[in-house]
Amino acid sequence: MTLDLHSAPFLSLLLVFVSAAFTDNILLTRFLGLCPCMGVSKKVDASVGLGLAVTFVTACTAVLNYWVYRYLLIPLDIVYLRLIVFIVVIAAFVQFTEMAIERVSERLYQALGIFLPLITVNCAILGTSLFMITRPYNAAQAFVFGLGSGFGWLVAITLIGGIREKIDEKNVPPGLRGPGITLIVIGIMSLAFVVFSGMVKI
Repeated sequence: MTLDLHSAPFLSLLLVFVSAAFTDNILLTRFLGLCPCMGVSKKVDASVGLGLAVTFVTACTAVLNYWVYRYLLIPLDIVYLRLIVFIVVIAAFVQFTEMAIERVSERLYQALGIFLPLITVNCAILGTSLFMITRPYNAAQAFVFGLGSGFGWLVAITLIGGIREKIDEKNVPPGLRGPGITLIVIGIMSLAFVVFSGMVKI
């Protein structure tokens, strides 16, 4: 299915979201964000908490980086600095979010405290912004693309966390326990997501 980004705005946004979340899942097809996934996905609760935080940051920084790229880097002809600038935007946004949460809700801050440093170094967030600028998106589509990428990462890490909770590692060969069996689970899930490949061309 080929998507015309300039016709049927609602449908185009929906398809951008579905494509980012499933067809081009940032974790299971691009293998970005594996480090925090490996470290946090031992429990479903922790996986969901980090996944929600990553979804929020990914959606917001995608549209922020879109504006920075279109209205700052391109006019000034400094597109070659996009990697550094995107990292700075992401780190600054995470710090701002952390300060805001600390002031608004101490309880939420304590709950997310362990996840906030992991968000800054999650390469899936940077990867989303870099993939976003290679596509003919407007600001709304950039936001939805970031939202879909973050949601896809949330779905993937939650499923991985649920599977890891059910696995009795005592029955797993010693050499495959921990990271080994987790990578096998991710590999099998990635094969399942291959069926979505090519469903939407954007």
